[in-house]
Amino acid sequence: MRTIYLFFSFFILSIFSVFGSIVDVEKTHIRITSPDSLIHFHFYQRMDSDEQYHLYYSISYKDKVIIKESRMGLELDNKVWEMALAEDIQRKDRWYYDLIFRTVEYKNCRNNWKPLYGERGLITDNWNGALLKFEKSNNSGYSMDIEIRVYNEGVAFRYLFPEHPNAIYHKVIADDTEYTFEKGAQTWCASWAQGIYKQLSIPEWKGIYERPMTIGLPNGLWVSIADADVADWCLSRFKKNIQKQNTISTDMYDVVDVVTPGKTPWKAILIAETSGKLLDNNDMILNLNQDCTLDFSWVKPGKILREITLTTENAIECIDFCVEHNLQYILFDGGWYGHATTFRADASYVSVPIDLAKVIAYGKERGIGVWLYVNQHALQKHAKTLFPLYREWGIVGLKFGFVQYATHRWSVWMHDLVKLAAENQLMVNIHDEYRPSGFSRTYPNLLTQEGIRGNEEFPDATHNTILPFTRLISGAADYTICYYDKRLKTTHAHQLAASVIFYSPLQTLFWYDKPSFYNNEPEITFFENLPTVFDDSTVLLGEPGKQVFMARRKKDDWFVGGITNNNGSNEIITLNFLEPDKTYLAIVYTDDENERTSTHVKCSSFLTDSSQQMKFKLKPSGGVAIHFVPVMRGERIKYKKYKGQWL
Repeated sequence: MRTIYLFFSFFILSIFSVFGSIVDVEKTHIRITSPDSLIHFHFYQRMDSDEQYHLYYSISYKDKVIIKESRMGLELDNKVWEMALAEDIQRKDRWYYDLIFRTVEYKNCRNNWKPLYGERGLITDNWNGALLKFEKSNNSGYSMDIEIRVYNEGVAFRYLFPEHPNAIYHKVIADDTEYTFEKGAQTWCASWAQGIYKQLSIPEWKGIYERPMTIGLPNGLWVSIADADVADWCLSRFKKNIQKQNTISTDMYDVVDVVTPGKTPWKAILIAETSGKLLDNNDMILNLNQDCTLDFSWVKPGKILREITLTTENAIECIDFCVEHNLQYILFDGGWYGHATTFRADASYVSVPIDLAKVIAYGKERGIGVWLYVNQHALQKHAKTLFPLYREWGIVGLKFGFVQYATHRWSVWMHDLVKLAAENQLMVNIHDEYRPSGFSRTYPNLLTQEGIRGNEEFPDATHNTILPFTRLISGAADYTICYYDKRLKTTHAHQLAASVIFYSPLQTLFWYDKPSFYNNEPEITFFENLPTVFDDSTVLLGEPGKQVFMARRKKDDWFVGGITNNNGSNEIITLNFLEPDKTYLAIVYTDDENERTSTHVKCSSFLTDSSQQMKFKLKPSGGVAIHFVPVMRGERIKYKKYKGQWL
């Protein structure tokens, strides 16, 4: 493993860069290509009809248009601070109008790194990039840099503010970054983090929509616009530009005060030939975050069961159930310290009939950890005293509930809470609206978060087929599978498959269930064997709103989950992800109304290998789950071969 950083400074009169880029004195043309030379990023300044120079960029892939000419820039309002310091500064209508290009530094990186846990055991971080440096022409001391990286998987850029000589802070009031697409682009939109997705063309937009934003282009390519490294910024979302056709604009939730030096989050534009490849490429979000520098060896991903009665007796039963079925944790959810949505509630005191010390001790004896829910009110008021107390009690993790995160203030507060939890060796699961941006790379104790319309809302199957290509691109999601609940709108094989598809290092499997609901259903073996973090992951096929098949590997075993939409479908998957020249036992879980269990899941076993295809007739709202296990030669006689039949 090695990292290479090459730095070259060129002043504005430079002619050629090491990448062959031409710097035009008048138009400031900067061109950067991906390591595989397929993605091209073009930056330039151009004088528009207002006789001011604007910042522009465009992106192409294999000479096909990804993003047409689109504006860049931030809007600042520093009048109050400038007046306080008696700064005599001539102001333009827009802050970036009189930016003068000064220097470009070209960089590249060739690196591989191993995450503590994840969807893949090894992550590639290869890019070509540049740092563009600008100064204001009004002798104000203001400067701004634009940092750009072009990966094989997409493009990322962010704005940076070097230290101001007179300590003027920067009040960022708007983000003018735009994304202009060809006519006919289709987007998958949710108006809030736990909302329902709609497929809309950009002219059909009528509100503000969440990130990441996935777009199907008329040329057949796919794009997802996300953000990365948002620990010191406000929430950004997307809205329609009413002045420019087929253009998405950035909507900042809040004003951000930047004490220089400072920077914005990365704007990540993932590019792929299929919608599934977008999800395969989502390591790019992690690459845009800082590596962890602390010891997180105590962080242990796993499966968790919510204890829903808030009693000692049922907690003991839950621990025994976890031991029997290979779950690692139990959770006491909201209510254990009283009415949590008030500052009067005391999260250092158990107000329900739970002998917490007894439960923790019993869990430790049996190898099961205990998590606690803590609401915004207690976190805001007492986190610095509660977290050391919880560690003293023997608590292993916390679920943050109904927490603020959207403004700059609350975003900083939220991420500081995760850091405080790390200091006390507490793992974290953030509910409700918070969506990830790669912070788990820097602080891996943040195992997962909600920010998704999960199973507790009982979404339909079509909604579930959209999630992997939208929300899951940004990172892990606590989907809270409600396996035995009668209100489910999908089949139980669909539920089994969801546990593979919806990645979460802390996987909730029985959200509304009790141990007594289990009635020896044979398919629960799939949950028992399923890990929550993997050595490799890939989308086999899929398209938002239609179907998705995901394959994940842990050591020698492969786990596949496939789901269809409300209408059902026939699907064929190729098994070339399996290791060649090796025979596997495929343990297949399908929907079958003839099965006499309440869940109607059939379990079948076949011998197969990487040269074969498997065929599935998925009923409406149905699915299939498969566990592939290598089989030694002497074991094969026990099983029948798969012969291409429909399952």
